[in-house]
Amino acid sequence: MGKRSPVVGLAESLLVSISEITASVLRIDIEAENFIEIGSYLYRISPVIMELQSSENTPSNSIEILQSLSQNIDLAKGLIQKFQKGSSSMLYPQTRNTMEQLEMVIKQMGVALSLIPSSTYGDDEYVQIAVQSLVKEMKIARFQVSEIEIPQQRQIVKEGLEETETDLYSVNLEVPMENSLLSITSAVVDQFVEPLYKTFYCPLTKKMMSDPVTIESGVTYERKAITEWYHKFENPEEIFCPKTGKKLGSRVLSTNRALKATIEEWEKRNEATKIKIARAALSLDSTELMVLEALTDLQSMCRRKQYNKLQIRNFGIVPLLAKLLECKDRSVRLATLELLQQLVEDDDEGKEMIEKTIEISAIIKMLSSNHQPIRHASLLLLLELSKSQFVCDKIGSVTGGILMLIKTKYRRSIDAFASEKAGEILKNLEISSYNIKRMAENGHWEPLLDQLIQGCEEMKMEMASYLGELILGHDNKTYVAERASSALIKMVRGGNSLTRNVAFKALNQISAHQSNGKILVEAGLVQLMVEEIFARVIHNEPMNSKNEAASILANILESGLEIENLQVNNHGRTMASDYVVYNIIYMLKNSTPDELNINLIRILLCLVKSPNSSVTIVSVVKETEASYDLIDLINNPNEELVVASVKLLMSLSPFMGHTLAERLCKTRGQPESLIQSPLQTSPITEKMAVSANFLAKLPHQNLTINLALLHSKTVPVILQSIDEIQRTSTRISKYASSYLEGLVGILVRFTTTLYDYQILLLARTHNFTLVFTELLMRTSSDEVQRLSAIGLENLSSQSVILSKKPQLSKTKNMKKFLPKCLTFNSSKPKKMNLCPVHRGACSSQETFCLVDAKAVERLLACLGHENVGVVEAALSAISTLLDDKVDVDKSVSMLNEVDAIKQVLNVVKEHREEGVWKKSFWVIEKFLMKGGDKSTSDISQDKLLPATLVSAFHHGEGSTSQMAEKILRHLNKMPNFTTNFTM
Repeated sequence: MGKRSPVVGLAESLLVSISEITASVLRIDIEAENFIEIGSYLYRISPVIMELQSSENTPSNSIEILQSLSQNIDLAKGLIQKFQKGSSSMLYPQTRNTMEQLEMVIKQMGVALSLIPSSTYGDDEYVQIAVQSLVKEMKIARFQVSEIEIPQQRQIVKEGLEETETDLYSVNLEVPMENSLLSITSAVVDQFVEPLYKTFYCPLTKKMMSDPVTIESGVTYERKAITEWYHKFENPEEIFCPKTGKKLGSRVLSTNRALKATIEEWEKRNEATKIKIARAALSLDSTELMVLEALTDLQSMCRRKQYNKLQIRNFGIVPLLAKLLECKDRSVRLATLELLQQLVEDDDEGKEMIEKTIEISAIIKMLSSNHQPIRHASLLLLLELSKSQFVCDKIGSVTGGILMLIKTKYRRSIDAFASEKAGEILKNLEISSYNIKRMAENGHWEPLLDQLIQGCEEMKMEMASYLGELILGHDNKTYVAERASSALIKMVRGGNSLTRNVAFKALNQISAHQSNGKILVEAGLVQLMVEEIFARVIHNEPMNSKNEAASILANILESGLEIENLQVNNHGRTMASDYVVYNIIYMLKNSTPDELNINLIRILLCLVKSPNSSVTIVSVVKETEASYDLIDLINNPNEELVVASVKLLMSLSPFMGHTLAERLCKTRGQPESLIQSPLQTSPITEKMAVSANFLAKLPHQNLTINLALLHSKTVPVILQSIDEIQRTSTRISKYASSYLEGLVGILVRFTTTLYDYQILLLARTHNFTLVFTELLMRTSSDEVQRLSAIGLENLSSQSVILSKKPQLSKTKNMKKFLPKCLTFNSSKPKKMNLCPVHRGACSSQETFCLVDAKAVERLLACLGHENVGVVEAALSAISTLLDDKVDVDKSVSMLNEVDAIKQVLNVVKEHREEGVWKKSFWVIEKFLMKGGDKSTSDISQDKLLPATLVSAFHHGEGSTSQMAEKILRHLNKMPNFTTNFTM
């Protein structure tokens, strides 16, 4: 082994001392920044010493330079050690004296370095520039000491520098500016980046070393490279140094700590310089090409060392990246996303910093980019960010963010990679229950349902609570019911009060969708809900569990399932059984909470549709006070309860209408409170609509309720309401049409009891004939037209009775009763025109004459209606003009003038209903008998009529078939068997 030269020995000794000093200054608290600055100067001297040690052009004065440096380093070491020992009690003058001495040491070392001749650097011009820059700084170094005797920031004043550097390795970056455009090129970067020293290179790999080791020959290599060199020799005695060629007696590898530390510091120093240059490129008005180059450099630095990510973040790069996300150039946006991903990868602090600096919404916005690489880069960045729970909450809070991720996940056929990554992000976001709720809101139900089924008890309760709040979409309501029902039923059966409460609400939400009824029945929910309503008694549990159970049961029944087949217990009882009906009606009292009453009534409304249960319901209501209880509920202030009660009463009215009418009239404030006049500023409510229809559907012939309505003066209110609905915007209400139908139906009921003088006078006073006639054409409601025609039929049937020949005497007394067409002369009375149909003096107001009211034309117009109910009612009203009690000849003649028979024949063609045929055939027969040749000709020329008559003859009911037969005979389509034969 050869003897080392004095230069090498002295240089290695200096490097060890520098390493010790730089380590010690980091532990000093007082004047910390001054000592860190001193340490930085010493670190920067290290590569210069190595250059003197290994340079092929070693200067002749290298020993003198190294000795000068050694003396000053030893002096600095002694001063620092002395300061460390007495710093806690050292006064200001002593501190200032120490710093002045260290300042002189640094300047002297700068002088020593300035003695290195330029020939030492050979062709490495950049090395020479770096050393000269260091010498200049050291010669002007000054350390200012504060008079305050507590540790705080000190200012290092450097002569000739306008800006104070705050980082450990300062670089005076003076980049030329032209027209505010930064011109950063590779040459400029090289100008400010400290060059690689030859000592940093491994002689074998020709690359910078990361783990330098020194072998027996004194040469330093990369550990891995020299180890592989050793393995090439089978005989250890043949191993030699690859650089010097000397044989090696030992294969021991000694870590060159000084060189390793120097390389690491060089890397830190130069990486910091590159980061500054990149920051300048990103912060000024650079071209896209320059920005891309800076981003590429930063990406390379991130890949080399994890520490560089911290450096990049600390140098203020991230806020600049936030602005670049808005750049128009998509290449810049792509590179920015990729760099951000590198900065947060496997680094929670980086994730939090990015989240605080970058708008997450800006990243999510890029998921909709048309450029696939940008979509993928944004997904990869979000994937890294989503690995932090804190950032997960921020991602989930971005409006529409989860929705876009879900959309991406389910578009696998379009972009499989994006679909996969979006799925991974959503999976990470599931760590937050808030995000799970947002996913369900946007149609991604699996996380919520998985937690509901498999999560801990607390999570199950939270998911059930969310499920009770969310509105199920059309596409997923069945899927949710199938997966969630069993878990929710278990929670109801075995959970505590809070758990049961949230499970009930969730089941209520699911059962609200009619398509889920069968699924819930198969899961056993009906039996459980019946048990909850009737059998479960827990004194310390709120009553609302019964209400929730009743609501769920009502939802299921309203889905249209066959009630008779729904088992409610293991004893074979069904929903239609007496057991269920009796229990529900027993609970239905005013003392029961309103919400429970509403849901019990909803159940009864479903049960009354079943033949078996409807009989039981009617029987129980008749025999008990239940009808009074239901009617009493009409006066309840809860409008929803009133609506439900009236609907149930309306359903029962076909079975016990007279009973309900009598009991309604015995109830305080009834029936007049059921009729309310809508104000122009108030909308028509459901309560108003169902109340009016209830009164309209009670038996029309019930005189008691008709007189009660009359005495309570409801008719003027009804007429006013009808007029307001037709004139004002109140008809915009969705209940306006139903309300109008109910009001008209109430008016119709009066026309069935005209035998009572008070009601007759009412109909005359308000001219019901004219009211119904106008309603025929002034409404778009089929039901109103049908009811109006029925009202006209009832009124017209009384016209013959009310129409009488006028008495010419007592003119003054009778004048007010005469029709408007009759007038009086002061001298002679004129001859009065009598009604040709009713054979007497008629008017629409006094005798309800359809002819005088000009209602015939409007009724005939209704024959062309598509609604068969309207057509049948109009035919019935017209038929009153062909009754045997009137002058049929005159009536047929009048109807022929308006081509009535053609419209009746058209009805036969368009409709095949039994009732319509029956009435139409009756009218046709009258025209054949009384209409003369014209009517017979019109009827005979109808080519489709015979086929219809034949069909009715074969398939119609008895009377319809007989009328068809008569008409066929009239038309000579059948033989006449009236001739007597003798055998």
